[in-house]
Amino acid sequence: MEDKRLLWIAITAIAPIAWGSTYVVTRNLLPPESPLWGGVLRALPAGLIVLLAARVLPRGSWWWRSLLLGTLNVGGFFVLVYVAGQRLPSGLAATLMSTSAACMLLFAWLLLHKRPRAAAVAGAAIGLAGVVVMVGVDIGDVDAWGVAASLGAMAASSLGFVLTARWGSDVPALPMTAWQLVAGSLVLLPAAVLVEGAPPALAPPAALGFAYVTLIATALAYAAWFAGLRHLAPGVVGVVGLLNPVTGVALGVLVAGEAFGVPQAVGVALVLGGITLGALPPRRPRPDRTPVPAGAEVRVVRAES
Repeated sequence: MEDKRLLWIAITAIAPIAWGSTYVVTRNLLPPESPLWGGVLRALPAGLIVLLAARVLPRGSWWWRSLLLGTLNVGGFFVLVYVAGQRLPSGLAATLMSTSAACMLLFAWLLLHKRPRAAAVAGAAIGLAGVVVMVGVDIGDVDAWGVAASLGAMAASSLGFVLTARWGSDVPALPMTAWQLVAGSLVLLPAAVLVEGAPPALAPPAALGFAYVTLIATALAYAAWFAGLRHLAPGVVGVVGLLNPVTGVALGVLVAGEAFGVPQAVGVALVLGGITLGALPPRRPRPDRTPVPAGAEVRVVRAES
């Protein structure tokens, strides 16, 4: 049982690692000033690919549920993440998004009536402390719109993911992924045409960047994330999501040459410690070792015979 739990944690971790890489890709490869078309070009191809693999359409209430969840988890989320990726350093954008660990715990408590375990709360608190350490230094020149976009994306996706866990326990991960990606991109498409006009021309680096965010950071990542939501508690999934800022900081340093010092090192260590603590399995209740009187044991045997 524990091996399966660790396996689902590992599968779920694919998503925040992939998402953490999108900030440096967006900032360095994708065309600026096209957040709406950026969301469409990322979500629609991925959704169609996954839909072809799943070969299942929504039924009944899942039509409006897919539209709502697609707007929260895909449409609004992708646009806001695109804005954040263009306006903020990769590490800062990713660490702000990591506050979703606490946000998911809160939404799960309110909507699923699942009181968070002490380990999950402590893990989220330690992880958020790491975020504060990483981004709480030299933030005077930070773009306020970028911060607002990052926090808005965090809130929208946290609510959407908890609603997905509430409604989607009987829906396989692939159909769930496809429905939300297609619905979210269809919400964005008219707005992209009206606001931004024709799709942006893609140079080879931008086309390569969109191929990566479509196949890896969207199709694969969302399938892994929704699979995790089916098999793990939302609080555990939220804490695993703290791998997002670790990836963002690491790639920001290695690829974009962003600063990395003692605060960032301490912050990453705190985030990883929070993930480890929050992902611990719940304690099993101890078996009742109260001795049974000999006479009572005999009476039970006779009653069963």
